[in-house]
Amino acid sequence: MDYWIYLSLFISCFLSATILPIPSEIGLVAVITSGYDPVISVILATIGNSLGGLTNYFLGRFSKSLWVKKKGADKKQFSKLMPYITKYGSLCALLSWIPVIGDPLLLMLGFMRIRFLPIVIYMVAGKLTRYIVLALFF
Repeated sequence: MDYWIYLSLFISCFLSATILPIPSEIGLVAVITSGYDPVISVILATIGNSLGGLTNYFLGRFSKSLWVKKKGADKKQFSKLMPYITKYGSLCALLSWIPVIGDPLLLMLGFMRIRFLPIVIYMVAGKLTRYIVLALFF
């Protein structure tokens, strides 16, 4: 039955990296404090949350014309983020784990077509670090 707990953790971490307001940290802490393997839990949380983050990246990357032509991009918001993303590029993905700004940041990185592989590396590193720190405290 352990696989249901791990599957639930994976799904909740995936969903929390999308626009849905689901805190993945609570799920990870609950699983670890319930006696489940912290290493497996951290790995599954990282994979699930990273795949959710990549969903945001690809939504931004492939919906560019939809945003600009149909809904009209909020140029003011983009102009605020643009200098940081232009200056730091894929390094910004290290901050994708931060609640509230992480999801829009990945959308913006995709929207601006920043290179995929460095974003994956930095995003996974940031998310993994967050989950390791959480696991060490619980």
